[in-house]
Amino acid sequence: MTEPAVLATGTLSFGPFSVSPHERLVTRDGVVLPLGAKAFDTLMALMSRPNEVVSKWDLMALVWPGLTVEEASLRFHVAALRKALGDGKDGARYITTLSGRGYCFVAPIAQADGTSAQRPAPRPELPPVKLPNRLQRMVGRDDAIAAVSDKLVTSRFVTIAGPGGVGKTAVAVAIAHDLLETFSDAAHFVDLAALSDPDLVITSILLMLGLPAQTDDPLPALLAHLRDKRMLLILDNCEHVIAAAAPLAAEIFHAAPHVHILATSREALRVEGEQVYRLAPLAVPPDGAALTAAAARTYPALQLFLERATSGGAQIALDDANAPVIASICRKLDGMALAIELAAGRVEAYGLTQTAALLDERLNLLWQGQRTAPPRQKTLQATLDWSYGLLSDRERIVLRRLAIFAGHFTLDAALEVVPDARVDHAHLFDAVDSLVAKSMVAPRPIGAMMRYRLLDTTRAYLREIEPDDAALAARHATYYRRWLEQAGLSWATTPSADERAVHFSALHNVRAALDWCFGANGDPGIGIALAAAAAPIFLAMSLLIECRRWSERALQTITPSSRGSAEEMHIQAALGLTLMFTRGGSEAARSALSRSLAIAEARGDEVNQLQLLGRMHIFHERMGEFDAALGYAQQSLAVASSLGDTASIALAHSLLGVSLHLAGRHHEALKMLEVAWQGPGTARISTVYGFDHRNRAGITLARELWLQGRPADALQLAQQTVTEAAEMDHPITLCIALIWAVSIALWSGDLDGAEANIDRFIAHANSRSMGPYLAVGRGVKGELAIRRGDAAGGVETIRTCLRELHEAGYELLTTTFDIALVQGLLALGRIEQGAELIDEATRLVDRSGDHLYMPELLRMKGRVLLSLPEPDAEQAEARFMQALDLSRRNGAKAWELRAAIDLAGVIAERGRRDEARQLLQLALEGFAEGSATADIRAADSLLETL
Repeated sequence: MTEPAVLATGTLSFGPFSVSPHERLVTRDGVVLPLGAKAFDTLMALMSRPNEVVSKWDLMALVWPGLTVEEASLRFHVAALRKALGDGKDGARYITTLSGRGYCFVAPIAQADGTSAQRPAPRPELPPVKLPNRLQRMVGRDDAIAAVSDKLVTSRFVTIAGPGGVGKTAVAVAIAHDLLETFSDAAHFVDLAALSDPDLVITSILLMLGLPAQTDDPLPALLAHLRDKRMLLILDNCEHVIAAAAPLAAEIFHAAPHVHILATSREALRVEGEQVYRLAPLAVPPDGAALTAAAARTYPALQLFLERATSGGAQIALDDANAPVIASICRKLDGMALAIELAAGRVEAYGLTQTAALLDERLNLLWQGQRTAPPRQKTLQATLDWSYGLLSDRERIVLRRLAIFAGHFTLDAALEVVPDARVDHAHLFDAVDSLVAKSMVAPRPIGAMMRYRLLDTTRAYLREIEPDDAALAARHATYYRRWLEQAGLSWATTPSADERAVHFSALHNVRAALDWCFGANGDPGIGIALAAAAAPIFLAMSLLIECRRWSERALQTITPSSRGSAEEMHIQAALGLTLMFTRGGSEAARSALSRSLAIAEARGDEVNQLQLLGRMHIFHERMGEFDAALGYAQQSLAVASSLGDTASIALAHSLLGVSLHLAGRHHEALKMLEVAWQGPGTARISTVYGFDHRNRAGITLARELWLQGRPADALQLAQQTVTEAAEMDHPITLCIALIWAVSIALWSGDLDGAEANIDRFIAHANSRSMGPYLAVGRGVKGELAIRRGDAAGGVETIRTCLRELHEAGYELLTTTFDIALVQGLLALGRIEQGAELIDEATRLVDRSGDHLYMPELLRMKGRVLLSLPEPDAEQAEARFMQALDLSRRNGAKAWELRAAIDLAGVIAERGRRDEARQLLQLALEGFAEGSATADIRAADSLLETL
């Protein structure tokens, strides 16, 4: 290879690397990198044109001058080069792939003297990749693509049906690319091939759309998300999960009138609305007819064979003599695209005639063993069997072992799992290189890493040959356990859409490993460790149901000797959290979280103690056990202080500030919440699933500001926290911010603002199937109805809401709804029921500890006493005075004003008008200047009458 002039002047450098073109060496800190010759040539070719896109064809011509090679070889050497350079690690970027265009060297290059080796150019913008790459040239499918495209646009739901290997996926991908502009780039490709459990079909779709799957029934959330969307949804490889995919596709078709569905399957889905397109094999010449080269070129099957054979390195030219041989091969393979490609890839090694002879022998042997089956149904199986037989012994071993991987795998994973005494690392590299070249292993770049995959038919074939290799399965499970442990810290925050695609591909292998570990011949010990390591990724990706299932499975098999281990601690913690969000405040959730915390304490593990105390705090808050929640928050501050880092202390301040606020200890709460919102270490942390504790502290602080007489500041901070929560894309965090913002609007008397926020809250909760939150939203709607004069409707709505929340074990807002319900009962004249309810609500607060609302309960008791058939003004005055005194002691200026208004009205009627006026004037003192709420307006109006 001739080096370009710009690189021929001496040693070059980029990043931490030095390059000596004439010595053909690349070093890092004086250590020579072990680059192969072709990898080095690839580097030189890319560095010769820095910041320019080098097409795949130009790059292959530079690296393999005068030779025709398969594109897979280039991809393999680029991947090896990237791995050697550490491209993509710790933010380092040297080589960028531009989908459909080529590669680009993007790092600045300098001469040995430190001068720039070339004029710097801007890095190219990378277009978003939403679909698999389409084939560079598709043979014989133009009519099919046009026909299916027309059906899809007009009918919205098309299934491409046909046998395995006929090219259904390739056609679907081509159609999707052609129609991208029609759908404004809103196209989502969901590959179902790696799924073994039909229940995961909807999970795969949810994750591709960026939605969490956090309920037992995620279908409503999916349908709600899609209902108003215009997009193209491609469901690929439906046949093995058809029982789940077919009804789900039908539901989407009927519920989302602007979603177009393109499915591929070996059989029709057979549901209403589906239009079936049978994709026929590529046309082949009829048997027995004389065939010339000119006539052969008109048949797509022969065109495909010749193209693939030539690209694989075979020196073959179509003529009248070999046309009948090629036609015979294509007929034996029934025009199946995959089978033809496999056969064509062997021509370089065996020649055309010998390839045809070998194919004849293997097909004949197979047909003799399967007399009852039609021969054409066994064609792909025969081709796989034959192709496998052509491999070397070492290639067969490696290929069989690679079949342990479900879905994509990295070269690093293969290096850890495949080698043993029979196959070392060098042999593995050689075998993978050969298997990629022979199209037995498919390479595919995902993100900055090259990944590999066996076709699902190939993997199934290999697993039948060697279905159970316990040592291999154990290495596979152990590798993914270690990988999860190393990556565990990154799951604390939800990955971006691009990261999600990379990590979701690894989930297939995690699931397969868990299946083996807890299967009949598995290793439960590895499975327990794997389940513990997998919990963070399941939680970060909102796979609560799946996380719960594996956690329960692991705990069923745990041995007495493993009790109290770190693994049990993590599994119990995951189980408790998933039970809390999927089944409410169950005793099972309490038991699991308590057990996990006890293990952390016994082990002296303060980091996990802090996280578990946070989970216990939220669990007890949701259960309405506020005093218990406060206790856990106080413990968290002690543990965080022991740890000493600012992030841990900020988390504890958030937990304690929220608890103190709900306990009605406003001065203390204000200090804690201000530190959690603005103090050191307040970077967002999601140690509890779905919660950003800084944001939660901020919205609670907004409520405190309102209570302490600063309504304008409260409203501004509430709007800020809602905006930040929406930007974070944490669904539960946003719901918390919205519901507390609603409370501030209701307290202020801004019914329109409250309704706007609650409508947004309900829509968000509905799209993600948050059952308790939906009941909360309906309860607020009931309170709004009462405030607007529809007391009967509002009372019934709140009662229904409370029944649902009690069943779900969600008692966080019970007191607020009880107060609203009493207001509605008084409006309806149902005084006795209101009296019973206010007394019961007061007893509940005494038991549970949400003393924040005690002044309001006392005030409402006074109003009930005034509403009796024989009003008891003396006792009412006493209750109002109690509410006033309690508000003053605890620092709740807003509650004080409300109590003062009611008390002033009573004593004014009893002839003490001066006292009433002084009471109101004193209550209004201390409010921020310019404050305007419904209560302030009511106080001003009453003062005018006095």
